[in-house]
Amino acid sequence: MSDTDGAGWRVRAVIAAAMRNHAGDPDLLAHVYRACADLLPVDGMSISLMSDTDRREVMFASDELSARIEALQFSLGEGPCFEAFTTGRPVLVPDLATATAPSWPAFAAEMAREPVGAVFAFPLQSGTVCAGAMNLYRRQPGWLSSADLATALAVVDAAVLVVLSLLAGTDHDEWWLTLPEQRDQVHQAVGMVIAAFGIPADHALARLRGYAFAAGRLVDEVAHDIVTRTLEPKDLDR
Repeated sequence: MSDTDGAGWRVRAVIAAAMRNHAGDPDLLAHVYRACADLLPVDGMSISLMSDTDRREVMFASDELSARIEALQFSLGEGPCFEAFTTGRPVLVPDLATATAPSWPAFAAEMAREPVGAVFAFPLQSGTVCAGAMNLYRRQPGWLSSADLATALAVVDAAVLVVLSLLAGTDHDEWWLTLPEQRDQVHQAVGMVIAAFGIPADHALARLRGYAFAAGRLVDEVAHDIVTRTLEPKDLDR
């Protein structure tokens, strides 16, 4: 049995067991992904839906650092997941500290402050359609072995099936409407900034990102302040 065949069998078996053990649990998807993450020699995993660098929804983050990695990428508009999403190819960085000229310098600089030694990002792709990305991180540098890589790709295949089932019958540019209970406040804040300034959505998000970067905060935090009226849209220009 090849690494690929064996990995696919292991991932399917783990998913089936997780679905049996947590049938009826509203957090079933998280249990399934956590079981998949446990198959890999990594310290964290996250999976996000994306339609562009301005629209993303985190489906799963195994731990606080995985969630922060996702939030930083979205705040900066760059990172390994965005590269994997836009290129349709895995982004494998076994030693983040010594990586040569990464295409996401601001994210790499932020990661230098975090206990992250390696990152591996994979596009959630089916044919010509890419619907998001899976991100793995290790606290210590190191490559994934060929068997580990085969397992990661098998997990990606499983995640793609889940994503496609969520997107079934939904316009690709409106996928987030299928997840209203998970919809974050960034979309609401962008709408408020659009209403305040009469500008396109990408310009509104750019203002949020620029303010967040200058303030040393995450876009999600700034969006929360906008939605709760702690911060007014006009304050973004200050």
